[in-house]
Amino acid sequence: MTNVNQLTTIDQLQEALDHTAERPLLVFKHSTRCPISAGAYSEFQSYLGGSPSEEVDYGLIYVVENRDVSNAAAEKLDLKHESPQAILIKNGEPVWNTSHSRITSSALREALS
Repeated sequence: MTNVNQLTTIDQLQEALDHTAERPLLVFKHSTRCPISAGAYSEFQSYLGGSPSEEVDYGLIYVVENRDVSNAAAEKLDLKHESPQAILIKNGEPVWNTSHSRITSSALREALS
């Protein structure tokens, strides 16, 4: 399965965002307390277990456990916080995002193809 980097500090988030000048980054924001997020996380895992794009880095933010990182991502990317949320970032800018039940393995596959 593709490597997913858990982003637990704002410094890690900034480093990951800086790296998007070289490689796109898909960030998945996940709430461990929400059944909708559990379903979206399952879809994310399904995508990663299939044939994920090898040209993209993958990051994971647990929004409850790492609220400061989640809030910093929303602020730095100028996006409304949602959970669950999938955000594709290139050159430090969000180029695609979706949330809730719209996060499916097929939507991820399409966005990352």
